[in-house]
Amino acid sequence: MNHNKSYRKLGRRTDHRLAMLKNMTISLVEHEQIETTVTRAKELRKFAEKAITLGKKYNNSTDAARRVHLRRQAFAFLRNEGAVAKIFNEIAPKYAERNGGYTRIIKTDVRRGDSAELAIIELV
Repeated sequence: MNHNKSYRKLGRRTDHRLAMLKNMTISLVEHEQIETTVTRAKELRKFAEKAITLGKKYNNSTDAARRVHLRRQAFAFLRNEGAVAKIFNEIAPKYAERNGGYTRIIKTDVRRGDSAELAIIELV
């Protein structure tokens, strides 16, 4: 049973897993679509949606100190100024009227080497 398990370990140590998911989030933001395994895509969705939500909060806020704080939170999470700028300037305004569900996972194929299920995760 999988009760009280809030995330997938993906067969990696915590630091390796978090670094991989942050890098995948940056790639998703830059390219707006990436191909990976289904389980990685499902775990990546959480990270990407949190980043986009920070951008939406930034665009809805008028308080300058809050806007700086939100931008710093996003940078502390992603560590890539280009990706943060794209989230705040391009991606988040597109989803201003949408309440979550910014990503779509489409199952595609099976990888030849290890028969892992592949999927495309993209921004809606």
